[in-house]
Amino acid sequence: MAKDYALIAKTIAKNLGGISNIESVTHCMTRLRVCLKDDSKVNVDEIKKINGVMGYVNQGGQHQVIIGNNVSYVYKEVLKLGNFGEQSDVAKGIKKEKLTIKKVGTNILDALVSTMSPLIPAIIGGSMVKLVVMILSMLKVLPADSTTYTLLNAMGDAAFYFLPIMVAVSASKKFKTNTYLAVAIAGLMVHPDFMKLMVSASEGKEVTLAFIPIASVKYTYTVIPALCMTWILSYIERFVDKITPEVTKNFLKPAIIVLIAAPIAIGLIGPLGIWIGTAISGLVYFVHSKLGWVSVAIMGALWPLLVMTGMHRVFTPTILTTIAETGMEGMVMPSEIGANLSLGGAALAVAFKTKNKELRQTAIAAASSAIIAGITEPSLYGVALRFKRPLIASLISGGVCGAVAGIAGLASRSMAAPGLFTSVQFFDPQNPSSLIWIIGIMILAVVLSFVLTLIFGFEDIPAEDNIEIMGADNE
Repeated sequence: MAKDYALIAKTIAKNLGGISNIESVTHCMTRLRVCLKDDSKVNVDEIKKINGVMGYVNQGGQHQVIIGNNVSYVYKEVLKLGNFGEQSDVAKGIKKEKLTIKKVGTNILDALVSTMSPLIPAIIGGSMVKLVVMILSMLKVLPADSTTYTLLNAMGDAAFYFLPIMVAVSASKKFKTNTYLAVAIAGLMVHPDFMKLMVSASEGKEVTLAFIPIASVKYTYTVIPALCMTWILSYIERFVDKITPEVTKNFLKPAIIVLIAAPIAIGLIGPLGIWIGTAISGLVYFVHSKLGWVSVAIMGALWPLLVMTGMHRVFTPTILTTIAETGMEGMVMPSEIGANLSLGGAALAVAFKTKNKELRQTAIAAASSAIIAGITEPSLYGVALRFKRPLIASLISGGVCGAVAGIAGLASRSMAAPGLFTSVQFFDPQNPSSLIWIIGIMILAVVLSFVLTLIFGFEDIPAEDNIEIMGADNE
């Protein structure tokens, strides 16, 4: 059941001595942080009993009420109750919040983190199953042509394959729109018939929705298209609700919403990502033809961001064609090994530094997946993106390692996700020293991102917040 954030905020303020007792209020990732005029008026026991409050901590005179991933909603309601300057005026609708680049960036990161945090258990679980299957296959314990291998691999891959649907569910709660309509439209993106049409489009056949041309886009394993679609859906739903007669809302409203939102999703949002990705691909390969190793460095730094948006897929045809024609690919694939292991190193640093046992377990599992198997989604979404600074550390490390890989002239003979077990694809029998370069880059990626994450730091989730690590607070 959806929580009444206004009631939660009002009850918290009451037990902090009333709204007039609050000197200032702000929030972090999970906590409402309050400074009071008179600390003696706080009723700690009553605060802990509030439905929607996970706990209370007093640190250095600052009163911290643990809310969870939805703390921003409670914060906004507290602002409405009091008079905290411009922030309260914005919350009350008296003033419009100034739109700045920083604010836009903050809102995008907030949407990503809020959406992806509840999905961490499924992503971690799937990645660990895939890791076990890979190890058993390499040890010849589990034949790749067996039905057991196929089923276990499908179990591990399901969370990634249907990621658009999972994102739609989570994002619908963030953007306060109908979950089932969001799932229906995201379901279109992975519907077998639609995917067949996308294959036809990729082969040059014309695919149209009436007069709207539909570009070939592969939506499985992606996050951004479903996230953007659900955000737009929230506005479409409010618009349609205003124009449909009350008597027809049960059947006409959802039909109109689907007929508006679905074409926008497959006709604009998905193709837009591909167009941007194609432009980036063309730019990077142009730079590679002119500057060589610089392009590998650029790719190493950009790779996690491209994966996050799904734009990394535009490189697949070029990689496959290059390997087929020359036997190797020396620009995109070498950049990935540093990028992948850098995400693993950043996750290891978080595991090393955090005081939160649940977060430590999550980070260790995510790091293992990235370093050993090159499966980076758990590290990217569960750790780096969530805490922001580890992401910056991994981007810097990925760029440095990409530069080293480019200077070393590493090239891949296959298109397996680069990790410890698949690093053999970079070994050049004609150049035995390539093995030293491969090992050196992997060590550099893990160590550099680890150190940078410790230097940059991150806002830890205290032990009292363990319940949030598993995404429990998603209502």
